This record gives sequence, C-alpha cells and structure tokens, in this order.
Amino acid sequence: MEMDLTKMAKLRVGILFGGRSGEHEISLLSAASVFKAIDQSKFEVVPIGITKEGRWVVAGDAERLLSGKTLSDKPTEESRHLRAGDPDATPTAAVLASGQSVVVPPEPHKPGSPLAPFQTDSLTRRSSDRAINVDVIFPVLHGTFGEDGTIQGLLELADIPYVGAGVLGSAAGMDKDVMKSLFIAAGLPIVKHVTILRGDWEEAPKKIQKLVESKLKYPVFVKPANLGSSVGISKARERKELGPAIKEAAKFDRKIVIEQGVGGKKNKAREIECSVLGNDKPEASVPGEIVPGKEFYDYTAKYLDEGSELIIPAKLTKAETKRFQQLAISAFRAVDCSGLARVDFLMDPKTRKIYLNEINTMPGFTSISMYPKLWAATGLPYPMLIERLIELGLERHADKKKNQYSR
Repeated sequence: MEMDLTKMAKLRVGILFGGRSGEHEISLLSAASVFKAIDQSKFEVVPIGITKEGRWVVAGDAERLLSGKTLSDKPTEESRHLRAGDPDATPTAAVLASGQSVVVPPEPHKPGSPLAPFQTDSLTRRSSDRAINVDVIFPVLHGTFGEDGTIQGLLELADIPYVGAGVLGSAAGMDKDVMKSLFIAAGLPIVKHVTILRGDWEEAPKKIQKLVESKLKYPVFVKPANLGSSVGISKARERKELGPAIKEAAKFDRKIVIEQGVGGKKNKAREIECSVLGNDKPEASVPGEIVPGKEFYDYTAKYLDEGSELIIPAKLTKAETKRFQQLAISAFRAVDCSGLARVDFLMDPKTRKIYLNEINTMPGFTSISMYPKLWAATGLPYPMLIERLIELGLERHADKKKNQYSR
C-alpha cells in the first residue's frame, strides 16, 4: 500500500531531536539536515526538541536547541507541580493529535513528579496557545531513549504515526545480545560471541576471563549490549587487554557482548554497510564500504577523525553484492523492523566470508551519512528519501488501525 502525498493536504511533520543519549549532538546534526532538505511545499515542519536533561521544548527553544545554543531558563517550580488536566496546565500541554491532549513523561531523576507539560518559551515567556497538531512524527533520535523503543512506545500510546521501527524492532535492534539471538533463529551468519553480565564480571573476573578464552580466540571486540555509535567498544588483542575492555563496556550497560574478531590477528575485516527501506516489502541499497582511519570504526573514527574513507558502491562481485542485499533484508525482517535501517557486515578479506554484525534502526541521518548516501547512489536522493520515510510511517500506522483490540 502506497500513499500519494501529492493528493493530500499539506502534512504537519514533527521533527523530534536531541535526547538524553550520548548521541545528542549527532541527533542535532541529523535533524538540521532533515529540516534543510525536506520539501516545504509538501510539509509544514514543527521542531520538537529534547534537552540532554530530558526536558521537552518547542517553538523558539526547540530552534535554539537545534542550533546548539544553551537554553536560557529552567522549568519553573510552579510548572513542575502542574498535573495533566489542571486548568493551568492545559494551555501548555502538548496536543500531538487532533482532539487528544498528550503530555510528556516526568523529568528524569525527579521521583514522584507528575507528568509535565511542554514548557513556555524561555525567552518570550509565552506558552503556545496553538496545539501542536502534527500528522506524523519523524524521530531523529539516536541511541538510548530514542532508538530503543522508549519513544516509540510513547508515540504508540498517543496513537501518532511515526517514522521508523516500532517498539519491538527498535528494542531488539538496540540490544546486541537479543539481536544476535534473533539473527541465529533466522539462520543468519554471525561471528562467535559471548554475552556476560556486569555483576558476574565484578563478582568473579577470573571465571569470566576463563569463559571468554574457552569460547573465543584473540583478538576480540568488547561492546556494551545497549548503546549506539560504537561508544564503549574496545579491541582486546590479548589477555591483558580483556579486563580493561570489559570495565570500559560495563560503564555503559549491565550486559556486555564479546565477539571474536574477523580476520584473526593478521588481517583486518572489511566493513560493509547496506541501507534498507520499506515495511512489509523492504528493499536494499547498493552496499558501501568503510575504510576506517583508525584500527576499527569506533565513535572517534565515525565523527571526529577525517581519515576514514567511504567507498560507494563497495568493490564486490555481483554475486557478493546480491548476497549482502539479501542478508540485509533478512536481518531487517528478523528483528521485525519497519521504515528504515542500516545493516552492518564484516567480511573476512582472505576467505571473503560474510558475517552479519548488527542492525541500526535510526542510523546517522545527515546528508553525508552512510544511510542516505547509499540510497543516493542507488537512485533515491536525500529529499525523496525523507518523503518516502514519511509515507512509510503513515502506511504502517494505517495498517495498524486495521487491528482489533477487543472482541
């Protein structure tokens, strides 16, 4: 089912950005690119920001957050104690769908705090008396509290169409341990790995070390199970590096995934990525290759260093290209994804064996990020990609409306 946006009234699209994750700044860059490229003749765009502290902002504050400026004010003490439905709270409550008043969650780390309405603009001190009547939300949020099913759950409760994977696909795509279990169940090729718990490591580090070395060979990659943008990932080439790598990953999650390196000690794995687009009938882009400026494509190599090289399309045989595309679509389906995803692979440079590494349900989305660049190389330019993703979000919501929730 495809929706023809040209025959519809001008849609109001809420671009949701920022967030509490370590990828806050990347979200701002992604959102700014979407704002710049979206077709203003078809869409009316509404900025909705989430500060690093977890406060939701709209209007001028959202625009200031997007431009990287510090907000000049905190929510007032009075506003903290307003309840949803109180007369004083209603004017500033976020009305996200026609006839439905929806308020944002309590501020983090405020035990017992009520649901808080959107704040007034910190410079003008005005609350918006016009409802934020959006037709669809484009959550350009990366990592924790944005790509992990949490924001998707809020939007599901509010019955608002949104771009991207649903609650299950988002959560499964964020948890590398659960993701791998689903890949195994689907018969997809993945590298050998071991999952450990932070508590078990702290209680018996020597036992964990013995377990890892009985299952895997060095070098190994140590990762937090739930985090994006390669934060907290280390390469352990030998035993003395394993402990520090686990400690680093344990800062970020209670579950730690340890993977055997592809290519062994002498060869470095090729890093191939493929973009997927669609709902029930997903399609894959041409594959691209990343040649990291560092030893592997960690957070610094992705966003800070300039030495990494993107090769689009990747130098592969026709058969290998087709195999990557098939595996990307299979991975997309294995985690019940929808809308978009970037699927990452590792390829042994000697044997040319392909391993599925992970799926990212809301990858970097600037105009020069790998996901849109792969689609541009496949024939779908960035502005049209944005439009297609909005269509897919609306299609998925319409399909869900067919469900019956009571007898």
